[in-house]
Amino acid sequence: MAQVRTASGRGAGHDCDVLVVGGGIVGLSTAYAITRAAPGTRVTVLEKEPGPARHQTGRNSGVIHSGVYYRPGSLKARYAVRGAAEMVKFCAEYGIPHAVTGKLIVATERAELPRLHALVQRARENGIPVRELGAAQIPEHEPEVRGLAAIHVGTTGVCDYVAVARQLAHASGAEIRYGAEVRHVDRRPGLGVAVRTRSGDVLRARVMVNCAGLHCDEIARLTGDDPGMRIVPFRGEYYELARPELVRGLVYPVPDPAFPFLGVHLTRGIDGGVHIGPNAVPALAREGYGWGVVRPRELGGTLAWPGSWRIARRHWRYGAGELRRSLSKAAFTTAVRRLLPAVTEDDLVAAPAGVRAQAVLADGTLVDDFLIREAAHTVHVLNAPSPAATASLPIGREVGRRALAMLEEAVRP
Repeated sequence: MAQVRTASGRGAGHDCDVLVVGGGIVGLSTAYAITRAAPGTRVTVLEKEPGPARHQTGRNSGVIHSGVYYRPGSLKARYAVRGAAEMVKFCAEYGIPHAVTGKLIVATERAELPRLHALVQRARENGIPVRELGAAQIPEHEPEVRGLAAIHVGTTGVCDYVAVARQLAHASGAEIRYGAEVRHVDRRPGLGVAVRTRSGDVLRARVMVNCAGLHCDEIARLTGDDPGMRIVPFRGEYYELARPELVRGLVYPVPDPAFPFLGVHLTRGIDGGVHIGPNAVPALAREGYGWGVVRPRELGGTLAWPGSWRIARRHWRYGAGELRRSLSKAAFTTAVRRLLPAVTEDDLVAAPAGVRAQAVLADGTLVDDFLIREAAHTVHVLNAPSPAATASLPIGREVGRRALAMLEEAVRP
């Protein structure tokens, strides 16, 4: 696609060639990929916040995931394995704080042992080296952690994803417009897309890329496309460990395969602090970072979506446990003590929460893989859950490839 040229002549009447909606790590990776693959392509990024990475990118545990959890052959598996190595290389190249620490996945109950062994097989199918540990070997890696068995995944790490996003914005050479919330989209065959922002500015582009995260389905509908899903926001609540010396690196429970969340885990970040979480509870707004943040229109949309009720019926037991841990610090502490018996309620200090943009189908299916769809002049990224930050460089290339193919078609005489 590097032959696409639009800066002279053919771009007349358009403010840019590709307009990216969303200044999180996926949107900025897409802009970076486009300008690397096709120098001279005019890319503009619209971000409604005053800076990059203010939501999912900047409100997670900062883990560079290895890809051990994901179904072999899935986009998650392919992008995570490739993306983890690329993310470490990117951070090293630009001097961004990072560390490859490895992690333990620990079984604390006998019922979890078959699932732990299944993860070993899945890791091997994804080409990820892991080491199986017995109960006596766990303290060699984490002296305060207890379990029946564990696996050690050496390729897992941590980094500063906000710094990564800032570097992507700078290195892309794209025009980044902050405080630019998209309010209206007008798409016309053969002419491209016109976007009006809250301030009244209008930008015209040949191709639009929707990387709006928590609002991606709303942007799709503004464009006139039916995304076939809805974003149902789940808040992840974290604590910081007052005694970080209790944890050396990263410690995870064995995940429940019926639910696309990894469970409460222990993460030593690049700053030396240890975060514990997240749990997962329904958020009352798309940016509902606390129980007090309620947006009736957004909550009404969630409740009106049939998939929301089907999730509730299907997973009410799991959800009840998550809700209890959200409302009771003692219950949260009890959950943590399964992995870290030495922790006390006083050791847990409330930390900022995050919100996950979970795509849900009308039948209640929680979309478990990346979901990218194309329409006229438009590429929609409709589900980019964890490990999206880890996999952002290969995701950006894939989305950028599709956008450049559309652009090449649009400028063809």
